[in-house]
Amino acid sequence: MGTTQKGIGIIDKPPEPDPDELARQSLSKIKNKFMIMSGKGGVGKTSVSVNIAIALANKGYNVGLMDVDIHGPDVPRMLGLSGMLNVSENGKIQPMSFSKKLVAVSMESLLSNKDDAVIWRGPMKHTAIRQFIGDVDWGDLDFLIIDSPPGTGDEPLTIAQLINDAKAVIVTTPQEVALADVRKSINFCKTVKMKIFGLIENMSGYTCPHCKEEIDIFGTGGGEKTACSSEITFLGKIPLDPNMVKCGDNGVSYQSKFEDSIVTKAFIDIADKISKSKWNAQQAFRL
Repeated sequence: MGTTQKGIGIIDKPPEPDPDELARQSLSKIKNKFMIMSGKGGVGKTSVSVNIAIALANKGYNVGLMDVDIHGPDVPRMLGLSGMLNVSENGKIQPMSFSKKLVAVSMESLLSNKDDAVIWRGPMKHTAIRQFIGDVDWGDLDFLIIDSPPGTGDEPLTIAQLINDAKAVIVTTPQEVALADVRKSINFCKTVKMKIFGLIENMSGYTCPHCKEEIDIFGTGGGEKTACSSEITFLGKIPLDPNMVKCGDNGVSYQSKFEDSIVTKAFIDIADKISKSKWNAQQAFRL
């Protein structure tokens, strides 16, 4: 009972729970969280996110893939998933299943018309991402892979605020314009105190199917040099393969269809580094 005024008792109400904190607590059963980000668009970040998730799932890990690209959600199409998300009797959103080991959630799965534009400002995007985190029945996961939109805007900032132990994987291509934006992503992680797990150079070289000569369409080595100069881990190069585009457009797993390709081997190698790594805080940007 609180203070009284003219004989009337005033009851002190308990403070309302912080919705952001409730969302954080809901991820307590997930062991590892990685946000896949890029400084600019067009570097194949979503393809990398999808294929890292598939490679980890193929190793037997329980994996969740969260698509927080609110305005351009492509994860369901790349995984061949369709339909709307369902809500269980306990009020939790059920993620869509790609396989027994991989589930996914995306803004596209909340739209009745997949071609509708999502025209939202920052606070609405924050609320949607918080719902993806707190209201989805992720269960016990070994890995949560978060596909963020390009740049350093509302979505990656929300992830940094809500998932304190998330680690960043930065995707780039070898050309200088992409590498300049990588440095912005690195500075973003410094500012929000997000650990950087490593950097991936995508679209790194193309092998001609006729003469087998390797052609550096976008250059090569820039990602590795940037990682070295920035003192972050270089996770590897992923060669360019037109079949990746075809598989993504058709919702087919590239790794299942091209098991022996150098691209599949590159993703397996990156997944190995993610799954076997012993996180060293001294290698991270943690100001």
